[in-house]
Amino acid sequence: MPKTPPPRGVDLFDVERLWLTEADEPPLPPRDAAARDQVWDMAVRANAALFDGPAVACGGVEWTGPRILRLSWVRVTYRHYALRRVPGATALPSLFVNVVQPTDDGRVLAARMSPSTAAPGRWQLPGGSVEPPQDGAALDAASLAGQAARELAEELGVDAAAEDLKLWVVTRGENGSVGLTYLAPALPEANLREAISVAAAAERAQDREPELDDIVMVRSPDDLAALAGPHADYLKPIVRRFFGRPAEVRRP
Repeated sequence: MPKTPPPRGVDLFDVERLWLTEADEPPLPPRDAAARDQVWDMAVRANAALFDGPAVACGGVEWTGPRILRLSWVRVTYRHYALRRVPGATALPSLFVNVVQPTDDGRVLAARMSPSTAAPGRWQLPGGSVEPPQDGAALDAASLAGQAARELAEELGVDAAAEDLKLWVVTRGENGSVGLTYLAPALPEANLREAISVAAAAERAQDREPELDDIVMVRSPDDLAALAGPHADYLKPIVRRFFGRPAEVRRP
């Protein structure tokens, strides 16, 4: 099967099965490495909360059959993405998970990132970068669902079992970044607001700022226009799909 073409805006893909294979990080010229480190150091001086922890980048995507997607992944740290701001350098696309959290009356939750994060004020879905496996564990479909469940617990305080999260759509957007979007079971709005309040209080008790500083429940894609500030590029296409406007979804 041919590789997927370069992204145009945000692509959405229906995927029923994921294959994951690890690849090596491409060699980086010393000049680009030095420029990357300089950009990263400047970013840390501007936001001391930034942490150069382990992350997973996307080495490539390829269809191997109908709705079967193979992802190659590469171990990096967060400073790798500073290459996006180095003229002439090439950064690998990021790989992340996020979760569509519906309410029991048919709305969907959107969340705003707090000022201490790498994307302050941005509206998006709960989620985060994929982390590499440890102690010889595999990075596979089950572990990715587990990471999505962990993001839901950390950011919203919602305890969902990994097996209750369904891989709903795969996105490819800005910088070629690939997102794995899961659909969670619906919950009452009151339960969601109580859970995030408890989670935020627990973070502050540990002298940490919560990753999210606001949530809203949207009834349609049109509600997104009222959310002041930047939006994740995937947010509107996914909300459109949730409310039954799937024309943007592509298939292999």
